[in-house]
Amino acid sequence: MVLCAVAGYLVVQYLTGGTDGPTCRVVSSGAGGPSYEFTPEQAVNAATITAVGTGRGLPERAVTIALATALQESGLRNISHGDRDSLGLFQQRPSQGWGSPKEILDPTYAAAEFYKHLVKVKGYQDLPLTVAAQRVQRSGYPEAYAKHEPDAELLAAALTGTAAATLTCDGRQDTTQAAQATATGTQATATGPDAVRSALVRDFGRDALETTAAEVGAKAAPSPTPSTNDTRTVTLPVRKDTRPGSDRSLRERGWQLAHWAVANSSALRIERVSYAGRQWTAGNTVSEWRTTGGEDGTESVRILTAR
Repeated sequence: MVLCAVAGYLVVQYLTGGTDGPTCRVVSSGAGGPSYEFTPEQAVNAATITAVGTGRGLPERAVTIALATALQESGLRNISHGDRDSLGLFQQRPSQGWGSPKEILDPTYAAAEFYKHLVKVKGYQDLPLTVAAQRVQRSGYPEAYAKHEPDAELLAAALTGTAAATLTCDGRQDTTQAAQATATGTQATATGPDAVRSALVRDFGRDALETTAAEVGAKAAPSPTPSTNDTRTVTLPVRKDTRPGSDRSLRERGWQLAHWAVANSSALRIERVSYAGRQWTAGNTVSEWRTTGGEDGTESVRILTAR
């Protein structure tokens, strides 16, 4: 009985990434629909995978396939071990030409490599998810991807912005961050407005967010009388995707950025996110996007970081 209890505990720790339990939640945009609970570490990785996909102009279906694949291969955790020399979110193998170990353990690189191979699969959008994923991964268990499709669809809808105000996290500081950094040989994520800007550029790319030099990768010019609150706020102007063939709306782009910020709230110590008259405040896993009562439009996303 003791051995069974220990084994059960280890399984839970593996599935949750070693945390006290899920602290993020995504729900269906329709009342009474399905929901999915996950950890801050998983939320950050899912947001990165999504941002890389949309940054390449890929459709929501591509993001769903990528998320389902990462759920199966690693549980959306950037792990430094696996079968033979498999590593990272997608368990890519250096010996099979996916890149160096250091590259594969970079979630942005790993996601980009997955999409690079996915778009070479003819008609991947119309294929069953298991077939499309298998043609990229060459897994020994191709049918295993299917069970993750419902959760991946929920995550993709929220993180691409097609489903508004559907992702929440409790916003507690990510206690697994230091352990993950040690395991992958990376540095722990910094916090504050500059760290938020750096993370945005890392995930979305400089071109995608370069609306003003002050908000992307550079410090804003000091105000004559800056308030304490202003030094903690990152304001992201929302610009419609004007690339040929893109049909994403301004509001979808805004909700993608807003949900990205909530997904990164634990790692980057984000306290509040506001967009389109709605506001999320760090609290607990059932926190809601509440109506602010203001006149906020879709022109910008406001992110308030901790002191």
